[in-house]
Amino acid sequence: MIDIREPRFRWGQRVAAQIDLANDGSYPEQPADALLAPAGSLGEIVQVGHHAEAGVPVYLVEFEGGRVIGCLEEEIAPASPRALPRATAAA
Repeated sequence: MIDIREPRFRWGQRVAAQIDLANDGSYPEQPADALLAPAGSLGEIVQVGHHAEAGVPVYLVEFEGGRVIGCLEEEIAPASPRALPRATAAA
């Protein structure tokens, strides 16, 4: 049995991409390896799950512009306290 690791981040948390996030095939309408969210992009965790085989947390992050991308813990970090709240950023 695979041990399921507890997630470090929570639903609703603001995060920033730590690396350029490229299309891994999840967006068939985009070219392979197309840049989906550059490093530093801000987003909000909209769902927390686990990879079925590896037992590691997987986060669905809605980045600015509405694109939702599946991310691993090493691909995101808590957003800086200076990052604007979502409602303010849209205004």
